[in-house]
Amino acid sequence: MTSTINHQFKLAARPVGTVKASDWSRAEEAVRAPVEGEVVVQVLYLSLDPAMRGWMNDSKASYIPPVGINEVMRALAVGKVTASKNPKFAVGDHVTGLLGVQEYAYSNGQGLTKVDPKLAPLPVYLSTLGMPGMTGYFGLLEVGQPKAGDTVVVSGAAGAVGSVVGQIAKIKGARVVGIAGGADKCRYLVEELGFDAAIDYKTENVTDALKIHCPDGVNVYFDNVGGDILDAVLTRLARGARIVICGAISQYNNTTPVKGPANYLALLVQRATMTGIVVSDYYDRAGEAAMVMAGWIQSGKLKTREDTVNGLDAFPKAFDMLFSGANNGKLVLKVA
Repeated sequence: MTSTINHQFKLAARPVGTVKASDWSRAEEAVRAPVEGEVVVQVLYLSLDPAMRGWMNDSKASYIPPVGINEVMRALAVGKVTASKNPKFAVGDHVTGLLGVQEYAYSNGQGLTKVDPKLAPLPVYLSTLGMPGMTGYFGLLEVGQPKAGDTVVVSGAAGAVGSVVGQIAKIKGARVVGIAGGADKCRYLVEELGFDAAIDYKTENVTDALKIHCPDGVNVYFDNVGGDILDAVLTRLARGARIVICGAISQYNNTTPVKGPANYLALLVQRATMTGIVVSDYYDRAGEAAMVMAGWIQSGKLKTREDTVNGLDAFPKAFDMLFSGANNGKLVLKVA
């Protein structure tokens, strides 16, 4: 019997600035049988997320330990159990979890969640029904707490998290303004997702555009990018505004210190709050969010879009797409 080979991408070096090809190394090993309590999962789809860039840094200022040098790169994935010595999982079960950038993964079952490919396509469990969707759901509803009639602004609005945030805000009766890069993305937000307005940060002055689209100020700002756009929104806050800090993709490849908000005194003047969201804090309620969002998807209120790249070999170039804005929707790598 010929053994199956597992191909992997490992972290070869801590990146300085933009990730280079030399920061990755390729490895392969024979797939072994599971030990007692273990399962072997064939990885079918990998989730490519901006948070992965932070996991590559050896920083104590993080909510999760960094990936070690020569370790398989951490990544969320969905796959199929091919061998099991764990009574909770059977061969043929589809599961999601932190399976890594590889073709096969071993797990003791902790952190694995069964999913049903009959209810939704597997990539959707990495987007709207996965970590990005959960981040948007809990970040907006628990931290942002939008009310009907509020003006909600979201940056990175055409991305996996931002597109969910904007649509949920509309479902809750808010007026929604998205900030995205490029005419196509802005058109998608308004014409397909139902946003009230979109600002193209590549061609428009964001501060001026916010004055036009948010004449009464911003009640909720969901921030995925940080930097200059966060500063611009701070100048337009309404009294009692809530800012949700989800990410800062504009800062992740910096070789200089992260650019903090220069206009933070607007929080004082407008009695506003700025609060971070880490989705793992809400994992015990993931089932609740999945049920609600699946219902919205089924009724047509919530649209999901995945941008799929084929083949494990494409991982380094696909990862770069996150930071160039080349992807449209949730970026997913089809492994098998």
